[in-house]
Amino acid sequence: MTLEIRPAARADAEAIATIYDWYIEHTPITFDLEPLSPGRRDAWFDEHPGGRHLALVAIEGPDVLGYATSGRFRSRPAYDPSVETSVYVRHDRVGERIGSRLYAALFAHLEHEDVHRAFAGIALPNVASEVLHARFGFRHVGTFTEQGRKFGRYWDVAWFEREMPGARP
Repeated sequence: MTLEIRPAARADAEAIATIYDWYIEHTPITFDLEPLSPGRRDAWFDEHPGGRHLALVAIEGPDVLGYATSGRFRSRPAYDPSVETSVYVRHDRVGERIGSRLYAALFAHLEHEDVHRAFAGIALPNVASEVLHARFGFRHVGTFTEQGRKFGRYWDVAWFEREMPGARP
């Protein structure tokens, strides 16, 4: 089958939650501690209506294999031209370049939006995510030590940024 990238729809909510919940339960790469409730999924969609705050899914036939997002970086208005990005791939499909295809589509879209900087926080260690972000032009700008606690220990988070060409002055 052919992999297709399209905007996420509410009908994808359960599949997106299943992908993300696996990472919540098995890895420190997200600092959520509990699986997503249906109410939190609804709020998540409300936070990604399109434009600079977008959610894309990778599908193969009826199956959602991954998703990428650009969302609000901070709530204060002066931060509006900045977004925080993330990408998650179904754990049994990692290594098939699905994340790369999702990010390529996401950044192609964002180049036409009023976005000045894209940021990504990566819980360490996560070499695969660091390599992916470097491939898409992100550069490391700092590491917050012991920023979050999960699985009985503290984790560092490396922060990366990418300049975007579409922002208005």
